[in-house]
Amino acid sequence: MKRYRWIPAIIATVLLSACAPNLTPDTELTQESDSDQAVETTIIPNMQITDKFYRILIPYKESASRGLVVSNIYTKYDMKEVETGLMRISQNHFDTEKYYFQEGQYLDETTLKYWLARPNQTEDKGPEYQGLNPSSIDEKTGEEMDPTVKATEAPVYLAHIIEQNYLTKTDDNKVKLGGVSIGLALNSIYYYQKEQYGEYFEQKIPDDELEAAGKKIAQEVVNRLRARTELADVPIVIALFKQAERNAIVPGTYTDYNFVDKGTTALGDWEGIDERYVTFPMSSPEDIYRDLNKKFQDFKQDVDKYFSNFTSVFATGFYQNKKIQKLDIEIPIQFYGTAEITGFTQYLSGLMLTHLPLDLYISVSITSVNGPEVLIIKEPNNDEPFIHIYE
Repeated sequence: MKRYRWIPAIIATVLLSACAPNLTPDTELTQESDSDQAVETTIIPNMQITDKFYRILIPYKESASRGLVVSNIYTKYDMKEVETGLMRISQNHFDTEKYYFQEGQYLDETTLKYWLARPNQTEDKGPEYQGLNPSSIDEKTGEEMDPTVKATEAPVYLAHIIEQNYLTKTDDNKVKLGGVSIGLALNSIYYYQKEQYGEYFEQKIPDDELEAAGKKIAQEVVNRLRARTELADVPIVIALFKQAERNAIVPGTYTDYNFVDKGTTALGDWEGIDERYVTFPMSSPEDIYRDLNKKFQDFKQDVDKYFSNFTSVFATGFYQNKKIQKLDIEIPIQFYGTAEITGFTQYLSGLMLTHLPLDLYISVSITSVNGPEVLIIKEPNNDEPFIHIYE
């Protein structure tokens, strides 16, 4: 068993999949700022963790709308997936070997707040700032709709817009914008109040209605991006993300995406995305989950037999095209002794190899009231898991 000093779990995970270090010095280039045409120095790290991750320019530039995601996205799971899922989709058109990642620099906080509003809330703004959600004004009466009517006839579809920039290196030792990706986070459920400070009610938005609204909004977003000089001639990837409900313990997923070639506003054919997060164990699993569910139940049963003084064992599986890609297991414990945790970790590692698929990426996070205790990572087709016990 390997033992190290404290290291953040995400770094440990990244290190596992890292390719051999590239000792070539980092590349120092210049980058023009579109806002004031100022030229600043930027660094492209020559170390690329894997071909599944983009190299990120240094110094790191935060999104122009940073912070809005916290107030607009329901769960911490969606906050992560809406970003990482869009980056995954972007790889279909922006090669990780040729493009470098930067958070969105063109849609600022003020612009997004206007776009996320209803048009009757932005009437005093220019056409490029009109709200993208349905109006809440009844066309017949000219009055504000009743909250219940609004929930069924004019719900808020668009919750948030995520922008990502992908840059390329030019022949004259500069980096320039090479592509933009946009994620439209859509509400699967509309939450509303019938009176101020009153109880919240839920209205599920049908999938076909949400998809149609999302695609209509996507076209308008592309039109507005193209109207900006700096974005008139870059490829755009735009994708629809369906948020999970507020109390969900798994994230929502992207359902469709489109590619808009440079210099045009015409969307191509929409591509469906077959991704899903599910929790294990399941009481009545569908056929595609039944085999893994049985294996996880056997794994959980052996853990329960050996250690009874912890709260639960559950897992989140990520499926693409109906095939499992990874399994993240979480185990909160109530015992704290170093020897006891070490023994539990050793036993757990053996159970993983006995019960769970060898060809699957598996992570196990053991936590207590004190925080993270153990991280176990098993790469596909590897029978020697990486183990880190936090100090």
